[in-house]
Amino acid sequence: MRSAGTIAAVDLFCGVGGLTHGLTRAGIDVRLGVDLDPACRYPIETNNQSRFLEADVDELMPSDIQRAFGDSELTLLAGCAPCQPFSSYAQAARRATPHSDWELLNAFSKLVLAVKPTLVTMENVPPLLKQPIFRKFVADLHDAGYYLDYRVVDGRNIGLPQRRQRLVLVASRLGPISIPETELPQVTVRETIEGLPPISAGSSDPKDPLHSAASLSDTNLARIRHSKPGGTWRDWPPELVAPCHKRSTGNTFPSVYGRMEWDSPAPTMTTQCYGFGNGRFGHPEQDRAISLREAAMIQSFPEDYAFIPKGKKINFNVLGRMIGNAVPVRLGEFIGDLLVEHVAKSRGKDE
Repeated sequence: MRSAGTIAAVDLFCGVGGLTHGLTRAGIDVRLGVDLDPACRYPIETNNQSRFLEADVDELMPSDIQRAFGDSELTLLAGCAPCQPFSSYAQAARRATPHSDWELLNAFSKLVLAVKPTLVTMENVPPLLKQPIFRKFVADLHDAGYYLDYRVVDGRNIGLPQRRQRLVLVASRLGPISIPETELPQVTVRETIEGLPPISAGSSDPKDPLHSAASLSDTNLARIRHSKPGGTWRDWPPELVAPCHKRSTGNTFPSVYGRMEWDSPAPTMTTQCYGFGNGRFGHPEQDRAISLREAAMIQSFPEDYAFIPKGKKINFNVLGRMIGNAVPVRLGEFIGDLLVEHVAKSRGKDE
């Protein structure tokens, strides 16, 4: 059985390594992860065979990437720019004046055109599809001789245990490439986190500090005890309903203060997913919000993935942001499998 050859990759905006870990699972050699956040060094280098470079991608030199590629024949440049500038929540505030973060995609495009890797991939939020900056990025790739495809991928259809839709683009200099329509059996919350030890609000598992749940006020503890899996705050006694929800505008947010359902995928993990009042982030059974470890596992990180050094204090804001912003490992693996298969087919070799 012959191999299609090892693909050497560089992961820009690597974060805590969700894409890196997924690509590695698919057999891709991710040699370098680049991010401006120094906190990403530990998870990238501890869980992966990758080197970390603390740098602003906007200031990165093509030589930095070429040095990581070395003399590899097959190369991949991945660039999952932070999605907040393109999210629907950000649009209203930024419609009148373009935000500087939007230029991150241009920075990625410039590096692609300078380095000319064999393969390119990026993922982002679906609203990016409607932005002129994305259309320019696609046109630049076409003009540079890349074949490409892009589509919105529903995480539930690729084995991710959450309802998460992401825009995925792949490009190749080897020949036509396409993203397959996939519909795998859905993975549930139960299958993902039921095996973890029970904990209470404000406590953690002594064997795994990341399996830690935020504390709850007396009022919120009463609320979650009256909450049903898949239900809403409308299930509560009137005295527990927040004043804002009693107003007409509050009726449009039924999922906040909600419990997940055991036998369905979870909602989209956000940077605030550790908070009971921030969405449907209540544990299906225990009277607490999901723990940071549970959030990471719903993002398809392995149960033993290390995010911070042993003994370091848990900071919910920092770790919630890192986990919520991560590319799900399963999505990275899906992209990696696609690219490895494409290379094999383009070379006329069997995997």
